[in-house]
Amino acid sequence: MHVTLVHIHVKPERVDEFIEASLANSEASSKEPGNRRFDVLQSAEDPCKFILYEAYATGEDAAAHKQTAHYNTWRETVADWMAEPRQGVQYKG
Repeated sequence: MHVTLVHIHVKPERVDEFIEASLANSEASSKEPGNRRFDVLQSAEDPCKFILYEAYATGEDAAAHKQTAHYNTWRETVADWMAEPRQGVQYKG
């Protein structure tokens, strides 16, 4: 299994909008072939920090996710809401 943890720091005034956009992306992503899990996690200590937990059957499935309309809409929508660039860390599941 191919897992990516995407670490995101959101500007405080954009947190609610970020959650809404990310949940919509998560819902659509969960329907993709090869998707095993897609969670939006918010830090209990800092509500501006998030992790997206993305699990796909293969690396190819994960790469295909980045070609979807819902991912590209999410990426463009939230880009200016981040306090710093997001960081994706890949793991083997």
